[in-house]
Order: sequence, then structure tokens, then C-alpha cells
Amino acid sequence: MSLAYKRINSPVGKLTLVAGKDGLAAILWENDRPGRVHLSGLVRDEAHPVLSKTERQLEEYFAGKRKRFSVALDMRGTPFQKNVWEVLLAISYGETRSYGQLAMQLGNPSAVRAVGAAIGRNPISIIVPCHRVIGASGELTGFAGGLETKAYLLRMEERVALTAVAAGDELPIKMA
Repeated sequence: MSLAYKRINSPVGKLTLVAGKDGLAAILWENDRPGRVHLSGLVRDEAHPVLSKTERQLEEYFAGKRKRFSVALDMRGTPFQKNVWEVLLAISYGETRSYGQLAMQLGNPSAVRAVGAAIGRNPISIIVPCHRVIGASGELTGFAGGLETKAYLLRMEERVALTAVAAGDELPIKMA
């Protein structure tokens, strides 16, 4: 089965969007590590509806107008990885969690390294917000898009969230 892809420009560089039959399968970074996400049978399709919708929603996100995505996801990974990625989806815009907090949330506090490894294999960057995961002391740690990009995304979300709160919107901000 082939996967459709298209490349787009963004404030954090060129992104490759990949769709499978069930939805968005990947958002890859311009300088992504080869083999981090295993995909084959890629066919360029600039008009694919899932890719067009994803591009539009990412544009809205980077413009500060979208805090939640509504693109169908086609997450491909082990059951453990999928569980970790589901937990990532629950981290609200403008918030962060530590690897340890996620391991505890998954019911296995000693699985911090396994959680980190699953996050490192997250194929759907930004939408499955692995950039919202930080080290226990609050430091920025590994990120496939680079630490500079991770910092950019967190600052952008914090700025948008603070602006929303100042305007009276109900948007909680909790930096763990």
C-alpha cells in the first residue's frame, strides 16, 4: 500500500506530511534522522484531502489561531508506542509534562526511558505534541526537530496562551 506525501514550508522549516488510508501517518522534519520513522511506498500527492487539511490546520496553528487539531490520525507503532502517543495527545496547548509524569500516567513510573524512546519515534510531530515533554528539572531534552525548534514551539504556544488569558479566554496554562 502506498502512502501519499507532500512537502510544505513552515516557520520551523520544511515539513513532509504523509497520509495513509486511515489519516495522517507522519509529519517529518527537514533534517529528520533517517530511519526514525519507517515509511515506504511514498507517492507525491499535492491534492490529497488529508494532507491539504493538515497543511491548513498547521498554518492556523502557526498563526496562533488553532490550539487543537481535527485531522484523522493513522498512528503506526507498537501498542506501547501508541499508548504513549495517546497520552501525548492529552497534553493541552501551552502545557508541558515530564517524561516521569507520563510514565506515572501510564501506570509504570519506572518506564521513563521506554516512554522517552517511544516519544522519540513519534511520527506525527506537532499534532501529537512531543514538543510539550521536558526533562524532570524543566530543561528541554531531545527532539527530532531540534531543541531550537522545540523551544520555538513552546514559546509560541505560551505566548498565544498568555494572550488568550489576557483577553479573558478560558485557557489554563500549567508549565510542569
